[in-house]
Amino acid sequence: MNTLSQHEKYMQRCLQLAQLAEGHTYSNPMVGSVIVYNGRIIGEGYHRKAGEPHAEVNAVNSVKDKTLLKESTLYVNLEPCAHYGKTPPCSKLIIDEKIPHVVIGCIDDFSEVAGKGVEMMEKAGVKVEYGILEKESRDLNRRFFTYHNKKKPYVILKWAQTLDGFIDIDRESNLFGQPTWITNEWARKAVHKQRSTEQAILVGTNTALKDNPSLTVRDWDGPQPLRVVIDRRCQLTSDYHLLDGSAPTIVINSLKNEMENNIEYIQADFDNRLPEQILQILWEKGIQSIIIEGGRATLDSFIMHNLWDEAYKYIGNTFFGTGIKAPVINADCIDQKEFGDSRLFVYRNNIVF
Repeated sequence: MNTLSQHEKYMQRCLQLAQLAEGHTYSNPMVGSVIVYNGRIIGEGYHRKAGEPHAEVNAVNSVKDKTLLKESTLYVNLEPCAHYGKTPPCSKLIIDEKIPHVVIGCIDDFSEVAGKGVEMMEKAGVKVEYGILEKESRDLNRRFFTYHNKKKPYVILKWAQTLDGFIDIDRESNLFGQPTWITNEWARKAVHKQRSTEQAILVGTNTALKDNPSLTVRDWDGPQPLRVVIDRRCQLTSDYHLLDGSAPTIVINSLKNEMENNIEYIQADFDNRLPEQILQILWEKGIQSIIIEGGRATLDSFIMHNLWDEAYKYIGNTFFGTGIKAPVINADCIDQKEFGDSRLFVYRNNIVF
């Protein structure tokens, strides 16, 4: 069994700290930092929210005896920035505090940084090491890297299916208005937790008409995602939850571009690779991640164009016998979880961030 090196142990702590702000740092990445003096952590911090101090600043500020910084090592899972944004560059802070040694998880290939932080510190005489738990560091910020490198949001497919492989019954219009529950309440809480960590959530017209979903975070505490609905002919009215104005909502349609209260109508060409257009629209709006919740036709359109990064398949302890078949993806399962009699299977597309 491999044991972690000292560098890896401290980097693992950086990743733990960074994870605490999941869902709150957009449009910034998740970053954690620890400061070590003589084999002991004397300071730590993480980036809590965009516009607030970065992880390195919080770590430095947490050190009681600042004279120790001159003999300490700073660990951080992502390359310290070198540019002025809403906050001053962290590389300059490290230099000003005369921290002699910096250990980095992975280089930030966002163009504003992209090795410039390392270059600035090395020119000032700071010893810099990087590539410590690099895979784990990149994986933590896979949404951030996908957004900047692939010019699209990180796409997560999500659906619930029965033990016999159906996501819904065949419903007549008199049964519209409420979802057909498949999983238990604990699995549904997990869904709301996930909603709080992603920037946007999308459904197609049929799901909006049949289920009348709110697509909000109700069973968990966290930020509300941007709601997106595909409604080609603008069939939805203000009677539907998605158009109640309670949360920012985008309606992808073929008829108009306009803003009504909290609802933005954006016109798209429905005859020309609609999933790509949707991702381009959201990328231009700075959306780094999105959950595609269905229905079957919408999920299949993203699968068919290979425009997905992860898939969350919930299986409930029930049978429908007949109905609408669940999507099928060709990928290996990377994780499984149990929520009583409901189970979750997570799949990852073969991608490079």
